[in-house]
Amino acid sequence: MTITVIIPTLNEEQTIEHTLSRLHDPAFSEILVVDGGSHDQTLARVATAAPHARILLGTKGRARQMNSGAAASEADVLLFLHADTLLPLTAAGDMITTLQDPRTIGGRFDVRFDRDSGWYWLICRMMNWRSRLTGIVTGDQALFVRRPVFEAVGGFPDIPVMEDIALSKQLKRVGRIAALKSCVLTSSRRWTRQGVARTILLMWWMRLLFFVGVSPDKLKQLYIDAR
Repeated sequence: MTITVIIPTLNEEQTIEHTLSRLHDPAFSEILVVDGGSHDQTLARVATAAPHARILLGTKGRARQMNSGAAASEADVLLFLHADTLLPLTAAGDMITTLQDPRTIGGRFDVRFDRDSGWYWLICRMMNWRSRLTGIVTGDQALFVRRPVFEAVGGFPDIPVMEDIALSKQLKRVGRIAALKSCVLTSSRRWTRQGVARTILLMWWMRLLFFVGVSPDKLKQLYIDAR
C-alpha cells in the first residue's frame, strides 16, 4: 500500500521543517508540498529538509492546493497534512492496519495541541469526542482517504473555508471513516493569538452558519489567518 502525503503551504517557514521531519517512513512513497504563493523561506526550507519531496506551485486556497496534490498522485492512499501538524511516529503503520478492512475508506487521527494543558487540553478532547460522535473530520486531524474514493466524490469542494467538513460529509455517505486513537500534534498558534474563548465561539459560530447554508465566501470574512 502506497501513501502520498499532501501538504498545502503558504508562508510556513516557521513550521514546515519540523512537519517534514516526521515523514521518513518508507510507506510514505511520495511527499507533495503544494505552495499557494509563499513569499517567505518556506520553499527553501522544504528543499533543505526534504530534498526528495516534490514542490508544486498552485493557486492560493487550501482546497485547491490539496486537490492539485491529489491530482498529481498515483498512490493508493492520500494523506492531507497541515504544515503545522506533526504525525505520530506510528502513523504509516496505523493507517495501513486500519485500511486492511475493505469497508474502511479512510480515517483521521486524534489531535493534541503543542500546549496540552488547561483549556487546550479540554478543547482537543472535545474535538476528538465530537468527531467520533458525528463522523466529521477537521483538517487538523490529518484526514486520509483511498484515492479512488476521493476521486469518486470529486475531491475537496472549491470553497475558501470548511472544505474539510464538506468533504467528510461526502465521505460518510460512501463508507466508514476510522477514528484513530494515535495523535497528531498541531500548533495552538491560532488559539493563542486570538484568545481561546474568542476562537471557540468563532469556530462554533462559523460551523453553525455553514450547516444552515451560509456561503463559505461570507464565512471566509470571519476567518482570521494565524500566520
